[in-house]
Amino acid sequence: YDGHCDLHVGITNSQGVVYNYDQEGVHRAGSGWEQCISIPLVQPDMWELLQHWDSLLEEFSLEEAWLPHRYEEQQHNCFTFALAFVNRLRQGRGREPLSKAQFTERFLLPHTTEASRYLTLHQQLAHRDVYIVPLAEQEQ
Repeated sequence: YDGHCDLHVGITNSQGVVYNYDQEGVHRAGSGWEQCISIPLVQPDMWELLQHWDSLLEEFSLEEAWLPHRYEEQQHNCFTFALAFVNRLRQGRGREPLSKAQFTERFLLPHTTEASRYLTLHQQLAHRDVYIVPLAEQEQ
């Protein structure tokens, strides 16, 4: 990723299938997201939510709001889909919805900043005569 295009956003079910929304509607993808940034949304102690996650996500993805003709590149897109799902879960737990700015600041920026640092370092090392050698097991 070079930072010059928009990123695509999706939400995974418990089996790793990514639900994502674009101009063709909701897609369920079991592959093609291998180079994604994974951002945990649920803490491990929220087991009751995790028990229903897949059915909640499937029901949400079938709603009329996510039909193809409703897609709008700037205002009703993959980011809107992810944020709306997160806010639906928050609402079910009696919590206030997040704005786009709050969602971005809390969930996306910390992880994308870290990934950007890693990618920058990787690109710099790739253009130099540097070899990365794994440490022997005793040295780790």
